[in-house]
Amino acid sequence: MDKDILTLISRENSGFSKGQRLIAKYIMENYDKAAFMTAGRLGKTVGVSESTVVRFAAELGFDGYPGMRKALQEMIRSRLTSVQRIEASRDMLDDGNILKSVLSDDIEKLQATLEEIDRHSFEQVVDSIIAAREIYIFASRTSRSLADFLSYYLSLLRAGVHVIDDNSASGVYEQMLRIGEGDLFIGFTFPRYSSHPGKVMSFAKSHGAYAVGLTDGENSPFFGLADICLYAKSEMVSFVDSLVAPMSLVNALIIAVGARSRGALSETFNKLEQVWREYKVFESSDD
Repeated sequence: MDKDILTLISRENSGFSKGQRLIAKYIMENYDKAAFMTAGRLGKTVGVSESTVVRFAAELGFDGYPGMRKALQEMIRSRLTSVQRIEASRDMLDDGNILKSVLSDDIEKLQATLEEIDRHSFEQVVDSIIAAREIYIFASRTSRSLADFLSYYLSLLRAGVHVIDDNSASGVYEQMLRIGEGDLFIGFTFPRYSSHPGKVMSFAKSHGAYAVGLTDGENSPFFGLADICLYAKSEMVSFVDSLVAPMSLVNALIIAVGARSRGALSETFNKLEQVWREYKVFESSDD
């Protein structure tokens, strides 16, 4: 199936029925909105039946309308501006129950991530974290929260974990000046893709580091660049990036690393509990 569904529609247009040509015209001109419409909503918008929309998707070679809609979403996920995201989300979210819409969408992304993630690749990343001499973690914009979370827990499990501050272009590379053979670089990037993570990963690889990309799919700038990628579904919800599935993947990595070194993990947390008690870090449950 063509990655660019608009090219596919243009190519097949001459064989469409009158109703299908109306659908094709609307999608070509409003693909950002069509990508988040139900079949019934799209049919009503262009003046055809829902069954005509479903047949249109089949005519293009999709198993059903959801497959065609997913292809549209994949195509536009890195193209939309924040304003376009807000407009598109009006057809995706139920204004009467935004809570249910958002949580349901996140559950779907978690399930899709679970079904599609490569278990062997996951274990390879765990091995690389354990074996690395030094670990450098980089993320920009909203993905920085993922980098901080991963760094916090890995630092409890082992030494030599560094989060690269994205405060200036030159500063990033200065912090990675000593990266080299035996080191691990972990990069995060999710739509709307920043141009920075790919450049930083290239720098790390050019100095001999092993590169792991945590991202969302093969359209990512990490694909073909990282030594190995782990994919977690992350799609737009209005102007907000959903990082629920990526965070769950980070949790799994941390727990898997801890499970490989239970003795060291117990020793570390025994020491931490003593420090926390001594300095009254947490509220006491004793009255």
